[in-house]
Amino acid sequence: MITRIYSAALRGVDAQEVEVEVNAWGSEKPQIFVVGLPDAAVRESIQRVTSAILASAMTLSDGSKTVNLAPADLKKEGPSFDLPIALAMASACAELTLPADDVYVVGELALDGTVRSIKGALSIALEAKARGKRRLIVPEANAAEAAIVDGIDVIGVTNLRQTWDYLLGTETIAPHRLDRVAFFDAHRHYDVDFDEVKGQYQVKRALEVAATGGHNILMVGPPGTGKSMLAKRLPSILPDMSEDEAIETTKIHSIAGFLDTKRSFITTRPYRAPHHTISDAGLLGGGSNPGPGEVSLSHNGLLFLDELPEFRRQTLEVMRQPLEDGHVTISRAAGSLTFPSRFMLVAAMNPCPCGYYGDPKRECRCGSRTIEKYRQKISGPLLDRIDIHVEVPLVDFKELSSISSGENSATIRERVAVARQIQTQRFTKNKGTNTNAAMSARLVKEHCQLDHTSSQYLEQAMESMNFSARAHDRILKVARTIADLDGSSSIQSQHILEAIQYRSLDRKLFS
Repeated sequence: MITRIYSAALRGVDAQEVEVEVNAWGSEKPQIFVVGLPDAAVRESIQRVTSAILASAMTLSDGSKTVNLAPADLKKEGPSFDLPIALAMASACAELTLPADDVYVVGELALDGTVRSIKGALSIALEAKARGKRRLIVPEANAAEAAIVDGIDVIGVTNLRQTWDYLLGTETIAPHRLDRVAFFDAHRHYDVDFDEVKGQYQVKRALEVAATGGHNILMVGPPGTGKSMLAKRLPSILPDMSEDEAIETTKIHSIAGFLDTKRSFITTRPYRAPHHTISDAGLLGGGSNPGPGEVSLSHNGLLFLDELPEFRRQTLEVMRQPLEDGHVTISRAAGSLTFPSRFMLVAAMNPCPCGYYGDPKRECRCGSRTIEKYRQKISGPLLDRIDIHVEVPLVDFKELSSISSGENSATIRERVAVARQIQTQRFTKNKGTNTNAAMSARLVKEHCQLDHTSSQYLEQAMESMNFSARAHDRILKVARTIADLDGSSSIQSQHILEAIQYRSLDRKLFS
């Protein structure tokens, strides 16, 4: 007898429907065959499935069986097919047709029939809804993650026997319900705040500008000035994620296996801070079964690279493409996968290896050649892709000991949100452009026109500081953001001067 259960396979950040077919027939030499491009984890599932069926007191005949995973040209990876294979096999052996045409089934099985969590439950739920399925059976641990999708009943199960009885109608399992509005309201908070940072008002202003326009930023200063502390608090002043952004971000973290029962959905902007020893594949993504890297895990959030010159130059250079395009394409012999990577890059570095070059109080111990070699680890093209460069000085004792606190994150976030709304209205007709930092050359020309005085300031800066053409556009984009913060419809001279100030540091340090 041939039986069929619907499931799904992950491909990149999305899922694709898979039909799990099982044919059982009598044979003198019982064998089980798995076909349909299964990987090692899927082939090994037969041992888990047979043990789980027997442990669950379900029928398993002695004949041969063929398990087909269709479409046959799609590679099937991971243990999430254990549960649908077990159900289809038990159904074929019992010569019983399960009423499961309207349901997707995913889950890993333990030897005793317990259902374990899987990756990508949210992507699978979205595929099930798109295919018109009414129900999705997932491990109980994944139910909250999948339930964020409206229009489909998510059934959380704990073991194989319970799933079997549910499909036969002898056991009732209530769908997992989630109040999306209440869930977002309850989980949209950060553990850190900008009012915890003493002093550094100029740097805070630069970070506010960066957050408003989605600009990349580089902080340069000696050790102990608060660069990492400031970076950790930057997500708290970014606008709240929309539901679409949250779903897109959660999909990436789900397929990477970073979600659990305590953190089943991403509601705040991601903050990723990889160590400088990270590999190219760790940063961009890849592997034999390609998965997302740090640039994709930072999607809709922030990627912080501390001690920027300590990263391998080759690793930094491969990041230029996702910074420009907003996605990463990983090509393998079997095909290509694309992962989204629209993130804010925040980098920090010392002015020299010892950290005290230019410090008025402490002497730099580095020679000129050592400093030059240290700074040359960062290429000009990469610096050009960082819109804002700001110096982070030491904070004096009076600031540190002051009991007064600066503005909190909520206050700054309100200003940022108002300016972001201006950008949203500006780019209504430009699909894929949401912030000033993402403007194309055509949009820069349209929305960043200068008056005569501002144009002269920019011309003088270009000539005296030898800026590149890319830096020219970056200055205009930042000036447009500063004007939006001021509520100005046009770029004024003070806006262009502030924007030039945020580009001058790279020529001071890297000339």
